[in-house]
Amino acid sequence: MNLFGVVAYATENGQQPSGPAAIISSFLPLLLMIVVFYFLLIRPQRKRDKEKRAMLDALKVGDKIVTIGGICGKVSKIKDNYVFIETGNLGTEDQKSTLKMERSSIASVEQKEKN
Repeated sequence: MNLFGVVAYATENGQQPSGPAAIISSFLPLLLMIVVFYFLLIRPQRKRDKEKRAMLDALKVGDKIVTIGGICGKVSKIKDNYVFIETGNLGTEDQKSTLKMERSSIASVEQKEKN
């Protein structure tokens, strides 16, 4: 039994579908696959990209962040596409180090510091 009504009727009578029915029956599975890929792969990825872009645009000095590589720190300065991150023991001045990283290498903002 075929899933397509027009094709099913034609094949039950021993005939091959012709004309528009043949075109529809050959392209319909391809179109269905494209629609499924869009809703299962493309649309969720665009949503995640949009959320990450919004997170990076809202980044401010003083935010505690985690980078893609797992480095935790606090944003000390933002300049164009670069972020300067203070790492180490944030309580003492002598144990701090500052890293310069691209803004896109930030994975998440842990918490925003209240001023």
